[in-house]
Amino acid sequence: MAAVQVVAVTETMTNAQQTHDEDAEREEPTTDHLDNVEDGCGCTEIWEHMSEERESASDD
Repeated sequence: MAAVQVVAVTETMTNAQQTHDEDAEREEPTTDHLDNVEDGCGCTEIWEHMSEERESASDD
């Protein structure tokens, strides 16, 4: 009886690993909206950049 429980746990672990692997293979999210932001900048700079992008998009 204990062997059946071990098999069930092993199957669950395998399914979880398979799901994780499938998630890792998905496309990376696009980051083109951050192309003009300098590497290493902080949250404030990103926030300002995103605000400016939104403002210019609403002006169009």
